[in-house]
Amino acid sequence: MRVLHAVTLHSPTHAFGGPVRVALNLAKGLRSRGHQAALLALGDGFEGPWPTEVEGVPAQLYRARRLLPLGFSGMTSPTLLARAGKLVRDADVVHVHLARDLVTLPVALAALRAGKPLVLQTHGMVDPSEKLLAKVLDAVAVRRVLRSAGAVLYLTPHERTGLDAVVGPPGLPRTVRLVNGTPAQDERPPLSGPPRILYAARLQARKRPVDFVDAAAEVLRRHPDAEFVLAGPDEGERAAVTRRIGELGLADRIEVTGALPGERVLEELRRAHVYVLPSVDEPFPMSVLEALSVGVPAVVTHSNGLAKDIAAAGAGRAVEPGPEGVAAAVLELLDEDANRAASGAARKLAEASYSMDAVLDTLLATYESLPGRP
Repeated sequence: MRVLHAVTLHSPTHAFGGPVRVALNLAKGLRSRGHQAALLALGDGFEGPWPTEVEGVPAQLYRARRLLPLGFSGMTSPTLLARAGKLVRDADVVHVHLARDLVTLPVALAALRAGKPLVLQTHGMVDPSEKLLAKVLDAVAVRRVLRSAGAVLYLTPHERTGLDAVVGPPGLPRTVRLVNGTPAQDERPPLSGPPRILYAARLQARKRPVDFVDAAAEVLRRHPDAEFVLAGPDEGERAAVTRRIGELGLADRIEVTGALPGERVLEELRRAHVYVLPSVDEPFPMSVLEALSVGVPAVVTHSNGLAKDIAAAGAGRAVEPGPEGVAAAVLELLDEDANRAASGAARKLAEASYSMDAVLDTLLATYESLPGRP
């Protein structure tokens, strides 16, 4: 089966975050089962020859052009748009990681025009919005592709409710719950050295990276030798993070690395005692799944889509938003016995609930049931 995965943007800094990671994981998993899966996206930030594959997945990347000052929504590629019809015709299934943008929406529309089986996965990026651009795009294209797709994949009941609200009565014709999966990883080695606490996500207001800095100050009162790593591309919060580090005098305790490639993130995870993502309203973060798969206990807030599973399994801690709760949870997990127990629980949770095999079984069953699939 030839499957085209279309996502908005791929860059060396992984600026577009989780949707690209999900698309790559699914494409790699499909290829491991003998299918021909490929990636289609804008590209940005590459020096020298542009890659024709990403992590072993064939990739067609088109240079991003910023037409409007609207972040990712204002990017497109005239060349990609001109070739969209041919690209989708060469696929048996078109799987679009849909956002309100000028990349994934045109690809989805091209698939409909070509009569190709279409699967949409929105990753929480399409929800009810009062913004003018969102309303215009919903009226012109979003509702049409959602109503016409062979299947719409969703992560959480909250996301499903939001999609139904965008589409309006009677709601979506066919939905399938597909959790994010993570490939099996080698377990982190036995812990050694001073405590090391990791944040690896975009530096964005909703992610609350400043809470991580403030929590670090509290943890250091009990563990003055602790080390903190704050990794991820800047999306508006790096200046606030740097300023707060300076105010607290923690420049020698907190390393701000900027964006790291995927293999470097895994290296950092294998050195970490605890992983922290203090964000609010986080649907289903891939960085937390990766931490669990390596056996790193995770600290998340209650509004995180993984919070209930983490708390129930004892794979970390779920806390109220804010540095106080984060710091208290990190301190609990720095206890050697507590960390060992949470690490084992994290591995078991990742293997039992979020393995790629289970995700791929659901995905392939969805593809095979699509109307019009050859």
